[in-house]
This record gives sequence, structure tokens and C-alpha cells, in this order.
Amino acid sequence: MELHILEHRLKVTSIAKPGLHYYTHSLIKLAFLRDRSRCKFFSLTETPDDYTVVLDEEGYKELPPSEYLQVVDTIWLALNVVFHGISANSSQIVGVTKIAKSVIAPLAEHGVSVFLLSTYQTDFIMIQEKDLPVVICTLSEEFTVYREESGESVPVYSRVNSNGFFEDVLVKSETMHPISSPQNQFCVMSLDPCSLSSVATVLIDVMFYSGSEGREGVLDQNSDRIKFFSFSLIDGYISIVMDAELQKKFPVDVLLTSSTGELWRMVRIGGQPLGFEECGIVAQISRPLADADISAYYISTFKFDHALVPEEDIDLVVNTLMNRQEMGR
Repeated sequence: MELHILEHRLKVTSIAKPGLHYYTHSLIKLAFLRDRSRCKFFSLTETPDDYTVVLDEEGYKELPPSEYLQVVDTIWLALNVVFHGISANSSQIVGVTKIAKSVIAPLAEHGVSVFLLSTYQTDFIMIQEKDLPVVICTLSEEFTVYREESGESVPVYSRVNSNGFFEDVLVKSETMHPISSPQNQFCVMSLDPCSLSSVATVLIDVMFYSGSEGREGVLDQNSDRIKFFSFSLIDGYISIVMDAELQKKFPVDVLLTSSTGELWRMVRIGGQPLGFEECGIVAQISRPLADADISAYYISTFKFDHALVPEEDIDLVVNTLMNRQEMGR
């Protein structure tokens, strides 16, 4: 197996919803006008709380500073797992489940916090740049590690400290975060970049103007429905996660999905903002799913995390995670 450290140097940001109008022009440019931007990694996710925007340093230059913009004060690097030349999502089990035991769990055990972005095509494991030596040391026994440089894959070898070993990291006991499961059905789809202009008007409406102040705008006390939409344009590949009801706004046969047309349900992680230094959040969700061979897409945002599982598995997933929480108390 191969672990690729991609060239992208990323910033994780949050745009407060009242300030969205300050950034609409910049976000439309990044999402739809690729020839006018040097940005190669752009992801926008709307939640009830904010818009989380993950983008490379070139894209970050497009965002004007304001009181509505929050930025994590660190550089993030994106990792991608390849199985014998095939991306991690190419077998029957898809998403973070495939890398839960080989990547996510070992990093958690070594005190590395991860920010995860699953797309239609693959999973991007984002780590803080300062943690890269620990990541390489931790995963080099399981993976052949490469770093992408100017389009070339250059082998990377583990470097240890002057004593010949990495110092042990004291990892705090795992915090069991509350979960909730809204009733939305979600679709995970792709879109041919050549077709992007044909649905730009609909996409812009969905991304920026389709929210309402009522039922779909927030997660109610009964965890009924949630406002959630994710759009990623990374190295020319488009991935979209949206409520199945929103899919009806688009022309037939433009959005690409799996042959089964599978619907997904969400598990939302966190009762209050999770922060970026705590490790093990992704692991506490992905490990039980891996044990049960349940596929899962995972999307971290500025304040909370979100796992998408097949609709037929949602009751089993919620019960499993709830029982695990009870055991951890």
C-alpha cells in the first residue's frame, strides 16, 4: 500500500453565515472559474453553523479578511492512500472505513489530530504540517510513503530523533462526543467538469440561496433534519454531497452517482465545537464501522464532524455508537 503526501498546503477556514455576502464573489470564482484562479484544492461545506472552506494557499488569497472569517492558524497537508495503484475507494467498502485501522487508529494512538474530507473519488486525510514527521514514522511500516513534488512521486523515509527513536506521546483518554442523526437522506455524487457551466445557476442557488429560516435551516431539538451541503473541486475532480430533495433541482443524468444510486444517512458528531487539537475523534467513529464492515464517508468541518453511512445501516450504526458511549462512561 502507498501513502501519498500531496503538494497542497491547505488552510481550514470558517465563514459566518451573516457575512456570506462578503465572500460570495470569491467563492463563485473558486468553484466555477478555474481559469481565473490558481487554486487546485477547494472544498466548501455548509452546515447549520457556518460555511467551512478548505483551500490551498493560492485559493486562500482570494478570501478578504473580515470579522466573519475564522482561520485555523496552521498549515494542513493532505494525505491520500493508494492500494496497488488504485485509490482507497475502489472496492466494495468505501470511504473512511477502508483506512480506519491502517491509518486513522494508529495516528490517534500517536497523538495526531486529523481533519478528514471524503469525496466521491477518494478520502483526504489532513494533518497539521508540524505532525508530518510523526505521521511518517507511524505509518511507514504499513505503507510505502511518497511525497508529491512537481507532479513526481518522491519516496520518503522515516527520520527519527538523535536517540534513534521518536519520543512517546502522552495521549489523553478518549472523549466520547455525543452524536445525533437527522432524518435527511443524502446523495454522494460527482459531476463532469465539462458540465459544470450547464448547472452553475442551480449550484449557485443551492450553495448560497436555498436556505430557509425554518425547518431545513437548523437541526431541531428532535434531530429531525439538518442543512448540509458539500462541494469539492480538487485537482479537477468534482464531488458533491447534498440532500436527496435538492437533487431534484438538477437536470436528469448530469450528476453522476454509483450504479446502485445509494442513499446515505448522517451521524453528526459533537455537542459543542470540537476544536482541532484533540485526537481520536475520527477513530472513535470509524473503528466500530470498520469492525462491522460498514462503508462511511466522513466530512470534518470547522466545528463538528459528520459521517455518512448507507441508509439501511443507520439504526445499527447509531445503536453501536450509543452503546460504545455508554461503555465508555
